[in-house]
Amino acid sequence: QVQLVESGGGLVQPGGSLRLSCTASGVIFSIGAMGWYRQAPGTQRELVATISRRGITNYADSVKGRFTISRDNAKNTVYLQMNSLKPEDTALYYCNAKQVLTDYWGQGTQVTVSS
Repeated sequence: QVQLVESGGGLVQPGGSLRLSCTASGVIFSIGAMGWYRQAPGTQRELVATISRRGITNYADSVKGRFTISRDNAKNTVYLQMNSLKPEDTALYYCNAKQVLTDYWGQGTQVTVSS
C-alpha cells in the first residue's frame, strides 16, 4: 500500500503562484510515474502533469508554460510549481502515483484563484 499526502493549496489572486507538494509513504520501492490531476465542481477529473521516475514530463495544454512538475526520488516527493494562475485553475488538486498496475490517490488539496 502507498499513502499520498498533499500540501500547499490555498487561495491566491489571479497571476499569483502556489507550490503543491505530495509525499509518498508505505510500500514505495516500486513507484513509477507520479503526477497531478484536478477536478473542478461539476467536471471530470483531468490530468494536469505527470513525471516519470527518470524525469520525463507531460503537461496538459492548458498549463504548459505556467506549471512545472518535478520530483525528488530520495524524498519520495513530487512538486507542482504553479505560476500565472488563472481563475479557471480553481479546483481540487489530487496527487497520483502508479505502482505496477495500481493507481494511488491522495485526498486532494484545494486551489482557489480569485480576486
